[in-house]
Amino acid sequence: MTTANFQNVGTAVQTTATANVTNSGRQSTWYEALAKAWGQSLDGQAGQIESLAQQINGGDDKPSTLTMLTAESSKMQFMATSSASSINAVGSSLETMARKN
Repeated sequence: MTTANFQNVGTAVQTTATANVTNSGRQSTWYEALAKAWGQSLDGQAGQIESLAQQINGGDDKPSTLTMLTAESSKMQFMATSSASSINAVGSSLETMARKN
C-alpha cells in the first residue's frame, strides 16, 4: 500500500492509494483531496493577485508593483493549467482502472 501526503496552506491530508480519507469530518477520496488542495492553492494565489490589485487601486502604481502583479498573474495561469492537467490525468487514469476491473 502506497501512502502520500498532500500539503497545502498549513493543512496536511494523508491519503492512501486504496482507502478513503477523512476531509473536514467526512469521508472523501484522495482524488477529492487532490482537487481540494489545488483549489486552496489557487485561492491563495488569487489572494496575492487581489492584494496587489488593491495596492495599485490605492495609488501604488509604480512599475515594480505592476510588474509583480503581472508575475503573480502569470503564476496563477501556470497553476490553473497545471491543476486542470493533473486532475484530468488522474481522472482519466481512474477511469481506465475502473474499466479494467
